[in-house]
Amino acid sequence: MDSVQRLLIIVVITLTVLLVIVGIQVVFVILDLRKSLKRLNSILEDAILGGGLIRPDKLTGIMEMLRKNKKLTSHGESG
Repeated sequence: MDSVQRLLIIVVITLTVLLVIVGIQVVFVILDLRKSLKRLNSILEDAILGGGLIRPDKLTGIMEMLRKNKKLTSHGESG
């Protein structure tokens, strides 16, 4: 075999191995992203529907106030 052919075979084998390793890493990143999105979805469902941070009745109250352009007033103001 010619030295150019040997070099070409070595380069092709090296690139193939590197692409397989990169492909495996991409699969791991996608699986980790999927797991993170499931966890985030679970946290958001618990927060909204479970009565945690945001309750639907308070959220609709805030939206109605913004629709009617009412101003927030504190209890200590005279007016």
